[in-house]
Amino acid sequence: MKKAMATVTTWLNDLTDLLKALIVFGILAGIIWDDYFGVIGGIGKLMGNIDQGGLAGLVALVLVVTWWKKK
Repeated sequence: MKKAMATVTTWLNDLTDLLKALIVFGILAGIIWDDYFGVIGGIGKLMGNIDQGGLAGLVALVLVVTWWKKK
């Protein structure tokens, strides 16, 4: 059972690393080719939603950053 959990954890870590790389690629492509994939616009909308959320948005942002730093 431990080996299966280790395998699943490895797959999830690899998937997360791949998604991070794709986000970075999307941002760079957006800078170079005028946001072709809409990644920069999506990040802008996300930040706008956090800004509109007030204190709840700030708390959510702190929780995400805390979770991100644990990895």
